[in-house]
Amino acid sequence: MLGKTFGGAVYGVDALTITIEISIVSGTKYLVVGLPDSAVKESMFRVESAIRSSGYNMPRQNIVANLGPADIRKEGSAYDLPIAIGILAASGQIEEADVEKYFIMGELSLDGGLQSIRGALPIAVQASKDGFQGFILPKINSREAAIVSGISVYGMETLQEVIDFFNGKTDIKPVIVDTQEEFLHQMDNYEQDFSDVRGQENIKRALEIAAAGGHNVILIGPPGAGKTMLAKRLPTILPQLNLQEALESTKIYSVAGKLPVANALMTERPFRSPHHTISDVALVGGGINPQPGEISLAHNGVLFLDELPEFKRAVLEVMRQPLEDRKVTISRARFSVEYPSSFMLIASMNPCPCGFFNHPEKECLCGPGVVQKYLSKISGPLLDRIDLHVEVTPVNFRALASATEAEKSSMIRARVMKARMVQDQRFANNEMLHFNAQMSPNMVRQICTINEQGQELIRQAMEKLGLSARAYDRILKVARTIADLEDSEQIEIAHLAEAIHYRSLDRDSWAG
Repeated sequence: MLGKTFGGAVYGVDALTITIEISIVSGTKYLVVGLPDSAVKESMFRVESAIRSSGYNMPRQNIVANLGPADIRKEGSAYDLPIAIGILAASGQIEEADVEKYFIMGELSLDGGLQSIRGALPIAVQASKDGFQGFILPKINSREAAIVSGISVYGMETLQEVIDFFNGKTDIKPVIVDTQEEFLHQMDNYEQDFSDVRGQENIKRALEIAAAGGHNVILIGPPGAGKTMLAKRLPTILPQLNLQEALESTKIYSVAGKLPVANALMTERPFRSPHHTISDVALVGGGINPQPGEISLAHNGVLFLDELPEFKRAVLEVMRQPLEDRKVTISRARFSVEYPSSFMLIASMNPCPCGFFNHPEKECLCGPGVVQKYLSKISGPLLDRIDLHVEVTPVNFRALASATEAEKSSMIRARVMKARMVQDQRFANNEMLHFNAQMSPNMVRQICTINEQGQELIRQAMEKLGLSARAYDRILKVARTIADLEDSEQIEIAHLAEAIHYRSLDRDSWAG
């Protein structure tokens, strides 16, 4: 007796179609083949208990479950349900005719209940692409899968419901999610706002420039100056996610199993803030069974690294390539997967171990050379990839006690979006470019042109600050963003001077 069902395997942030073939012949063994991991091999124990708990018979014969293609590793417990349905179909306990028209995925409890799975969205995309009639999966994951058009999604809570569905004993309606309504309803649901921050107008200006051009930022200042508070509010002034970006981010969170149950779609820009004890694998992704790391979870959003010098140097160095390429490739002997990682990096740090170097009131207790040694924990190549270096000073009492309402995030974001519209027009012919920070060195030469006075100014800055060629390009990109905010076609001397001002942490110019 033979039975066949279909499911999916997550591969990076996409999915592949998996065929689950069930053979029932004489014998007494249960076998799962097709490069399964331990969780898949253990599925037969869960399947047998779930089938019996649902009032059906587990054949006392030799059962072989083949998961093809056999050269792709199958991971996780989501194959429990298609294996169980395949066994019931092969043994004639459910109608077999309709089973092959559906993608089926889900983990089984011993009592027949269905538990959540990872990667429901990319699997649903693959099922729709392959022309399947429907996708049956646990009800808890049904909303994220239902945002895919062209396929009917059925959320089930038990194995019994799935069996009744195929036997025609129940009329379960497909889950319907209006993607546009879902997207618009939950948009801009931020708890923080820039109006909460008193004073720090120069820091807000720097973050506005960063948001307008997608630039990386580092904030340096004493404890309590407001670095973390400002960083957490950066997503509130970034342009709203468009539908394509929302789908990209949702797919990554679906694969990682981190999509909130109540949400079918990511509608806010991600904000990730890992602790400084994080490992390099957790940051960039990977592991024995590769998973997206924090930099991919921050895709289309913000990655905040608080107390940057406290991170292990090896952890920080692995970010260098993703910051340039905006993607990360995880390679293994048999395969490689690619995760997108187009994020804005915002980092914060104290100026020295005691935290009070350059403080206007408190005295620094660090000895000679300690400040420079502390800063040296951040490598020059990584610092080069950070466009804006901003010194944060404590807020005085007058600013804290002021009754004047600070500018709201919505007002700042309006200016940011206006500058982004200029950049959209500039890069209209290049689908891979969306904002100034993504420009290649060749494009910088073409777009960020400056006059002779500007050339002389940046030459003096490079000689005095000891800047690298990469820093030169980044100064021009920031100057171009400042010009966009001012609605200026040309990069003026004032724009260039402000951009140079944001290189305060370069080795020859700070704490030297």
